[in-house]
Amino acid sequence: MPKYYEDKPESKRPCSGLKEDLKTCLLESNCVRKEGKTPKECLQPGGDVDSHCRALQYSFFECKRSLLDTRNRFRGRKGY
Repeated sequence: MPKYYEDKPESKRPCSGLKEDLKTCLLESNCVRKEGKTPKECLQPGGDVDSHCRALQYSFFECKRSLLDTRNRFRGRKGY
């Protein structure tokens, strides 16, 4: 479950809420806890991570990609 959100007052960086959620999900996953792998190793294509963490990874990627999209300079970020 998500614990952090984009409109958190302390976070001034975009996508920081998704980053925190992804980090928490990875640290609590079986890949890190039981197998002793690093979160980076678990996120590799052959890594054993549940679908919730993969969805957070994709959402974080899309959020970061939207920051580079030149159309968003005029329209603003998606969902806001």
